[in-house]
Amino acid sequence: MKIKLALAQMAPKLGDKEKNLKKMDKLIAEAARKEAQLIIFPELILTGYSLRNQYYSLAENIPGASIKKIEESAKKNNTHVIFGMVEEAEEGILYNTSVMVGPKGYIGKYRKKYLPTHLVFEEKRYFRTGYQTQVLETEIGKIGLMICYDIFFPEVARLLTVMGSQLIVCISASPGTRRGYFETFISSRAMENTVFLAYVNLVGVEDGLVFWGGSRIVAPDGTIIAKAKYDEEDLITGTIDYSDLKSSRIAAPVLRDLRPELYEELFQLSKK
Repeated sequence: MKIKLALAQMAPKLGDKEKNLKKMDKLIAEAARKEAQLIIFPELILTGYSLRNQYYSLAENIPGASIKKIEESAKKNNTHVIFGMVEEAEEGILYNTSVMVGPKGYIGKYRKKYLPTHLVFEEKRYFRTGYQTQVLETEIGKIGLMICYDIFFPEVARLLTVMGSQLIVCISASPGTRRGYFETFISSRAMENTVFLAYVNLVGVEDGLVFWGGSRIVAPDGTIIAKAKYDEEDLITGTIDYSDLKSSRIAAPVLRDLRPELYEELFQLSKK
């Protein structure tokens, strides 16, 4: 089964959901004209990343008004869309969330597990930690969701793979100071799990943070299928073939050779 992906590496207008939704609608239509079956946008694309207390006034329930607009766009263009937003689960309770919709409407969501709160990052000040691992069974395959800093923790991608993910989608808001980390981890997570991985990052400048872009699709053997430009907006497409998973897992049988008891040992040591 072959799937064509589009990575919409976009610079959002900070705090302006209406403008960002209009831009997303245009990019969805453009990607659909290129016959993309899944269009992926970056982390917190509806609002931008550097908002601090503005998160509270811009957050929405899921499903909500913005998701309805993305659903309409997905239906009109007969495609699937993954994007990031601020979710308000209850009054004043926020999550950094990845959402997927398709031609038939809302499919599912994932709440970011690891919230960076060091150096310039302040996510734990605003967001609650997510706990559920999410693999969505869709018409275009089994898709695992993760967000940005999650990729620093190999157990997240490993769990998504063991749960059946054929494609892992990592949306991100990574500034340039983290580029070296991400470029290494993106390939590592794909190769160590023999899984396809699509990474989509913000671009632009927000409150002194410069987002580096560099979005890409990586094959299970680490081959880069498609790669976006650095430091500027871009829309790229690439095709993945799920039948490649079998040959990759024969060549590098890491999933067969897993030692689950080591995770228990890790768990016990981490409590000390």
